[in-house]
Amino acid sequence: MSDEGSTTNPAKPAESTSPDAAKPWFDEHPSTAGHGRPADTACSVLSDADGTSAYGTAAPARFFVLLEQGGPWGRQAARQSRLDPGLGAELESRCTRAGGRFMLIRRPGGHAADHLPRHALVAFAGHDSRDAWLLEGLVADPSELLALDWAALALGRRDRVATSLPAAEPAEPALLVCTNGRRDVCCAVRGRPVAAAAHREAPARVWEVSHTGGHRFAPTAVLLPWGQNYARIDEESTRWVLEASLTGNTPAALLGPLHDRGRSSLPPTAQCAEAFVRADLAETRFDALSTSGPLPRDHGSDVEVTHTDGRQWVIHVERVASGPVRPGSCGAAAFPVIEHQARMVTRP
Repeated sequence: MSDEGSTTNPAKPAESTSPDAAKPWFDEHPSTAGHGRPADTACSVLSDADGTSAYGTAAPARFFVLLEQGGPWGRQAARQSRLDPGLGAELESRCTRAGGRFMLIRRPGGHAADHLPRHALVAFAGHDSRDAWLLEGLVADPSELLALDWAALALGRRDRVATSLPAAEPAEPALLVCTNGRRDVCCAVRGRPVAAAAHREAPARVWEVSHTGGHRFAPTAVLLPWGQNYARIDEESTRWVLEASLTGNTPAALLGPLHDRGRSSLPPTAQCAEAFVRADLAETRFDALSTSGPLPRDHGSDVEVTHTDGRQWVIHVERVASGPVRPGSCGAAAFPVIEHQARMVTRP
């Protein structure tokens, strides 16, 4: 199931490239009953009611480049904000070509739109989570990000990336909460209160982010450097994430298909298999598991999951229609929900 359908929401104002046109219209949107209160027909509310599995739904990315940009964001935030649209488009293009994602971030609450210097975060998620790292620094001009060593970033060469962005230094794990109502109203209505609460807990480690994908799982978040994607988070669970991540862990309460979307650096089937084994073992350490594959098999794929203690599992993953016909995004066309389902083929 894709994150958004192709139809336009007739109740949503026409998109404008003028950042001043992005006003908080979402509090009167038909998919919400007001700030923090989505309507019964909102895409994420329907997903919650169905209990749709989040396994294997993390948007693919080997690495992330994030730039602080206050003020309003449009649907295509890199090109529809107070960041120079040409620069935003170029950074987005370079990230995409190298296998990563470029996104805008801002602090929850008030934020000046044009202040300098700005924070920049560069994270490598790594196919193996033991290789993950995060750099953070201030840039005097956003165009400094063009000097990144993109080839090194795609390979996870932190030393070379750090040399190409001298202001950046190793940083503690960061939590990005999607809040862009121009992508989907659920992200604003449900995400902003969660981001604000998390920011109060750890103001230096929490950001609003322009897009994570998976609107139907709002509120959604990404934990760097591991690229761990979460579904259906709330104020309490963000506290768990912030605390557990300092020791390289994910919260035990967020294991399983309701909350664990997977790690962005893995293909969807491998995301599902790793998350399935993690939940089965109640294994919270990011660096405890690694995957190989997937290998195509009848009606799906097999993925080998290995624990650092030497145990191995083969997990068969299939994409299966779960029954409901739902929109992937508020106001989008509805279509059958497809989930990744996993079963154990072999165990230690």
